Amino acid sequence: MAEGAAPDRPAPPGHPTLRQVAEAAGVSIKTASRALNDEPHVAPRTSERVRAAADALGYRRNLLARDLRTRSASTAVGMVIADAANPFYNGISLAAGATLAEAGMLLFLGFSDEDPALEARTVQGFLERRVAGLLVVSSRTEHPELRSAIQQGVPVVFLDRPARDLAVDQVLFDNIGGAISAIQHLLAQGHRRIGVIGDHGALPTHRERISGVRRALREASIEIDERLLLTDAQDAAGAEAALERLLASPDPPTAVFTTNNRMMVGALHACARRSSPPALIGFDDLELADVLGTSVVANSPEEMGRRGAAMLLERIGGLTDRPRRVRLPTHLVPHRSTATSVPRDAEA
Repeated sequence: MAEGAAPDRPAPPGHPTLRQVAEAAGVSIKTASRALNDEPHVAPRTSERVRAAADALGYRRNLLARDLRTRSASTAVGMVIADAANPFYNGISLAAGATLAEAGMLLFLGFSDEDPALEARTVQGFLERRVAGLLVVSSRTEHPELRSAIQQGVPVVFLDRPARDLAVDQVLFDNIGGAISAIQHLLAQGHRRIGVIGDHGALPTHRERISGVRRALREASIEIDERLLLTDAQDAAGAEAALERLLASPDPPTAVFTTNNRMMVGALHACARRSSPPALIGFDDLELADVLGTSVVANSPEEMGRRGAAMLLERIGGLTDRPRRVRLPTHLVPHRSTATSVPRDAEA
């Protein structure tokens, strides 16, 4: 092999070793270690050759416990969630952590902040530490490092958002059915102009909920006014501004559906300034929803965390069945925010 050329050989089964990387790159183990740890006194071309060999073999540094010889010896699970401040994700992670603790496992959290690049680095960091498995709430459509890890036997379970490019276990909510129940509830109260405040239009959960809205309106023979669907609010402040725009329009909606709890928080701020706010219902349970009188499509992030962790433990234990997809149910919880029917002169 010419100096500086990338090695052209398949990765060996299991976790590649530093010795195999050194042999593939044609250097000593000590030099390979120095190159991979960015230590000085390694020629740039040698460093590049070592890194190319490591990439080709699928080698990852074991930063968590250098003395572990197999992944099965690890007692750590990595979990990637989108937002540390969101009670929804807190519910998932706390329940997952408790389930794993019962099996003697530790849960380590990483946060993506809905940033695909940050998510990829976080996942890579967990893999380098040779966690026993991964629980992932992903904001990405492609997961190349996870694909490689899965091929090497690392168990992965996706939560809340489906894996669109991987054959892995998944625990999701009935997003379409939940959205349909919310819109049908509003229609039963006489509403015909129904606004929607949505978050991150590219997310599959969002698209499923919007699909449910459209299906419910079509089945009721209600013409869909696209101007009432504001579906890229991003955060609570964006949702507040979006609802203000809807309510300031010449023909405002009489009811509003928000696609997640962050959107609901923003909508509540906008409604608080109105003497006659629109009827309001949101997807995801909301802390103090009963006190605030806010109707919601409730789900259980705790059940999602428990089910996901249990499925991951089964994979860590050696389960080799085909990938499973679980859809957890939702249920409508009406409160006073949708209790008043629309007056007949206000119906479209």
